[in-house]
Amino acid sequence: MTLKSGEPSTGPSIVADRDLMLPPSADDDRVRMVRERLVELRADGGLDALFQSNTSLEAFLISMCADAPHIEDLALRDGERLHRCLTSNLSDRINELTENANQLRPETEAELMQALRAIKNEAALAIVLSDISGAATVEEVIQALSDIADAALRASVRFLINNARIAGKMNPPDPDDPEKSCGYFVIAMGKHGAGELNYSSDIDVIVFYDPERAPLADPLDASPLFVRMTKQLVKIMQDRTPDGYVFRTDLRLRPDPGATPVAMSVIAALQYYESMGQNWERAALIKARTVAGDIEAGVAFLSELRPFVWRKYLDYAAISDVQSIKRQIHAHKGHGEIALAGHNIKLGRGGIREIEFFVQTQQLIAGGRNTNLRGLRTLEMLDQLVEEGWIAEAARDDMQAAYRFLRSVEHRIQMINDEQTQTLPADDAGIARIARLMGYGEISDFTAQLLHHLEAVQSHYAQLFEDEPELASTIGNLVFTGDEDDPGTLETLTNLGFERPKEVTRTIRSWHFGRYPATRSTQARERLTELTPALIDALVKTDNADAALAAFDGFLQKLPAGVQLFSLLRSNPSLLHLLATIMGVAPRLADTVVRRAHVLDSVLDPAFFGLGEDEGLESRLESMLDEANYYEDVLDRARIFGQEQMFLIGTRLLSGTISAAQAGHGYARLAEALVGTLLTRVRAEFERNHGKMPGARIALLAMGKLGGRETTATSDLDLILLYDFDEQAKQSDGEKPLAGSQYFIRLTQRLVSALSAPTAEGQLYEVDFRLRPSGNSGPLATHINSFRAYQADQAWTWERMALTRARVIAGDDDFIGDIEQTITDGLDRDVPAQTIKDDVLTMRRRIEAEKGVDDVWDIKNMPGGFIDVEFIAQYLILVHGKAHPAIRDANTEIALSRASEAGILSPGDADVLLPAIRLYHDVAQILKLAVVSSFDPDKAQGGLRGLLASAAGQPDISSLEIELRRTREAVRDCFERLIGPVSKTQSE
Repeated sequence: MTLKSGEPSTGPSIVADRDLMLPPSADDDRVRMVRERLVELRADGGLDALFQSNTSLEAFLISMCADAPHIEDLALRDGERLHRCLTSNLSDRINELTENANQLRPETEAELMQALRAIKNEAALAIVLSDISGAATVEEVIQALSDIADAALRASVRFLINNARIAGKMNPPDPDDPEKSCGYFVIAMGKHGAGELNYSSDIDVIVFYDPERAPLADPLDASPLFVRMTKQLVKIMQDRTPDGYVFRTDLRLRPDPGATPVAMSVIAALQYYESMGQNWERAALIKARTVAGDIEAGVAFLSELRPFVWRKYLDYAAISDVQSIKRQIHAHKGHGEIALAGHNIKLGRGGIREIEFFVQTQQLIAGGRNTNLRGLRTLEMLDQLVEEGWIAEAARDDMQAAYRFLRSVEHRIQMINDEQTQTLPADDAGIARIARLMGYGEISDFTAQLLHHLEAVQSHYAQLFEDEPELASTIGNLVFTGDEDDPGTLETLTNLGFERPKEVTRTIRSWHFGRYPATRSTQARERLTELTPALIDALVKTDNADAALAAFDGFLQKLPAGVQLFSLLRSNPSLLHLLATIMGVAPRLADTVVRRAHVLDSVLDPAFFGLGEDEGLESRLESMLDEANYYEDVLDRARIFGQEQMFLIGTRLLSGTISAAQAGHGYARLAEALVGTLLTRVRAEFERNHGKMPGARIALLAMGKLGGRETTATSDLDLILLYDFDEQAKQSDGEKPLAGSQYFIRLTQRLVSALSAPTAEGQLYEVDFRLRPSGNSGPLATHINSFRAYQADQAWTWERMALTRARVIAGDDDFIGDIEQTITDGLDRDVPAQTIKDDVLTMRRRIEAEKGVDDVWDIKNMPGGFIDVEFIAQYLILVHGKAHPAIRDANTEIALSRASEAGILSPGDADVLLPAIRLYHDVAQILKLAVVSSFDPDKAQGGLRGLLASAAGQPDISSLEIELRRTREAVRDCFERLIGPVSKTQSE
């Protein structure tokens, strides 16, 4: 009879001696084809007589082979092999096959590969027949598979060591037993280590070598030799040939597989486990067993690992981390029904993995003190947990029955096409085929029994962890530890919006290998494990979860330490969501974080979310620079300070803590502090080499956006350096004296370098001195007399327009008044209003011809955009500023507001221009912060679209675009009414 319920059979027995009953296949064509093949085969090897002695045998084979093409291929290819497998006890057949493998002494790799594949194929057939017929128990089946894997690995390693001996690479002490004392060994992990392999299982192995023990001809050859041997070992085991393959071989359970060679030295491995080993690796090592090569060395290695695996105290602290392997599998009581179609028998709810971790978690907790709980095999350890009082007999009985049943189902799934899968078919026909191979005539009987076992496992597993905190709310499976993808997690990630869920799991698993400085400590990894579900939840809300995760991974790589920040983020959800927003919504700001991870240090400040006038900015900068040991260190520290403060302003803007106007002011204040402080430091350093120039006075004039305190995250600094000195002085008084103008030109060059040159900490600002009177053609620094004379009678209207935004931001106090008076005098020049109007209009037409665009998101250059508003303000200052000096403010909004108060700007125009400049600033600040290139709302992330709309006080991006179009049309109307028509058609 066949096995129906998953209960252990009465075996061991011989298949041909049993009364065999298997429901007939529903595929008539397959039945007919199998019957025809069997007719041809039955004359071989005494099969005909065997069929006559057991009338149920032929029907059994036909039904089995018709439902499983892989079994058909194994069974009907060789009559003699089929006869041997039908007439042998499984244990005897496997013992004979493993002995055959032990006796192999092939001369070539091809000979070895062919022999091993023949052994595996016969073993596979014997196992299939014994399993489906009930002639062997589940325990015997999984042990038989494991024994064959052991024998194949031993034969392969023996061949490789012997080849190394022949090549003169190794000198084993006993050529007849080359593995002995060779220093190279293979550790079986997982189901293989426990002697619990499934039918189409990969074998998980780790390969190690002890260079001090290995008898190498050249000790320096250890790593390259053993790596080559390991790669060849994998090839021997898993390459497909006309004879098939032996076992697919997986090396990914070794320490940090993405960064370590396929064969590791025992020293490197022990160091890894001691410093960075994870709890899930402890769980995996419970089943570790030396299976090939230098067995003595392998046993000694595992003995050294015992303190890592088995803690001497009851290790309840490990349970939360081990639980994370299945933490969000929804094993909580009452969480819906299990859908069987497409259910993963291994990893799904109530599956084999939950049984294994039910056992392994309790082994980890208590196995350090109780050596009886250190066994390898799941069923045996369930018995032992009852014996030691850890679980009730009823739980043990349910778990054991479910384990046997589910392993049998798993084998049937894999036997059909020899595929490494544990997923039930998604259709009724496929499930019915599994049911028949399990001995069930009715699919409903099978599914009822399967559901019973899954629910029993789920219930016991949930009870084990019911007092543990749930870390990922209810968004679904989030399983990132272990060595393979959890299907429920992939489904959850897809549903959440990740486009590449496998890449997500790979990335997050890699964090736990401690490759990054921030994740090297156990405590940091534990904090990150706790944080991960909330992090995922925050990232998906950015609408570009994949990009956000990639950015966060890049940030994590650069982070010098993690415990403090991970703890802070875990306890501060608003900060976590802000960081996720940066990663997903603001690529430019995220790039800053990734390249300069130290900017995140600033978020540890309790005042992170508060931004006032920040009166202490200069003093804090000075304190930081005072810690520098040399001039280059000053420049690096200035960059660190600048990047942190720019990051803080940007994140506060993103979070809505400050307005766009406040951000513009904050960026400008920061630039002033950095420029002024560095000017002082640069000047002192310059004077150390070149001395002082008698009577020297200098000042920096800010122009453009910086002058108007309207700076953005990407603004250049438009500057002019003005100077004066004693006309009688011929040169400076230092060791390397410089003549008058040359002195100040060189000083300016030093300042430009201090601000813009890239150092180890990056760059501060791009600096532009082209607004000086001579432009790019003249000296970099300008004498005050030259500046005064130029502004008095030579400056063009566009240069006087630029002068309306001039503001002294640094320099000698006794010089500032002279410069401010010079600016006033320059703006007071008597120029006819019509001339100014014509020049402003000509300038606007020229810019529009060169750079004009119809893109409503090009806030600066579009018709009716920033330029129009700024030109109107500058025009009003030039025409009316002498009579109304209050309107002379470098800030466009303030200038327009005062012009309105003075009656120069009509209320109607003010009602257009003032809201326009505020709207443009709101949009521009966000775009400059978030977007690296041009902005396309159709391609932009939803989070960024929402952020823009919210910053501008609009319900959505479409409404914002409509408002921008309406505003620019109104602004252009104002411009043309106040100054004149821009297009030539209108002017004509």
